[in-house]
Amino acid sequence: REEIKARVGKVAEMLRLSPMLDRRPSELSGGQQQRTALARALVKDADVVLLDEPLANLDYKLREELRDELPKLFRDRGCTVVYATSEPTEALLLGGHTATLHEGRVTQFGETATVYRQPLDLVSAMVFSDPPINSAPVTKQGDRFVLNDRVSWLAGEGQRSLKDGPYIVAIRPHHITPVDHGTGAVRIDGKVLVTELSGSESVVHFEVDDRTWISQSHGIHAFKVGDGAAFYVDTSRCMYFDRDSERLAA
Repeated sequence: REEIKARVGKVAEMLRLSPMLDRRPSELSGGQQQRTALARALVKDADVVLLDEPLANLDYKLREELRDELPKLFRDRGCTVVYATSEPTEALLLGGHTATLHEGRVTQFGETATVYRQPLDLVSAMVFSDPPINSAPVTKQGDRFVLNDRVSWLAGEGQRSLKDGPYIVAIRPHHITPVDHGTGAVRIDGKVLVTELSGSESVVHFEVDDRTWISQSHGIHAFKVGDGAAFYVDTSRCMYFDRDSERLAA
């Protein structure tokens, strides 16, 4: 009994529920009820715990704190935790193993870092990316990939053996920046559609050939909607998928 009481107190303090331990469920707000449900799952001495978007309705500060605390608590518990989330950031923070799902079907399962870095198909890459991953049709011609009549780049060692023909290139937003860092990145020019500033990073949606691309970079970069702007793609981070099957090619 004392062990259970101590466990309840620890979890209640972490979830900021200590002042509410004597309240009835009907006296709690929606967010408090969600935290209570999470606390119950964590306190029970179960071998398997299923958590379905447990942080969805919490305020930003508490959500960020729990993202740090939950992995430690899971390790201390030593149980199997199945954690459902629509936010790739949470999956990366929790580590372990990840299954990506699309329309009720598991598209990939494996160690979290591997699923993120080496998606087996385009669907898995799109599911496990926030902001959404960029993708566009390209054509391999000899030792180069061609995006359009203005943009092409040299194939890397891992892609040179691919047959000439059509592919889909995919690249995560944080590998496209408004600053050329001199790493051999390829420049693409587009029209700014939307800008998002978070204080520590800039997210810019821009249009190239009627297709929307997204850039995510550290710092504040001033862009005006409707203006033309240059962005730099780190092509060493590109993934290539077969255009018909959408399976990973290289």
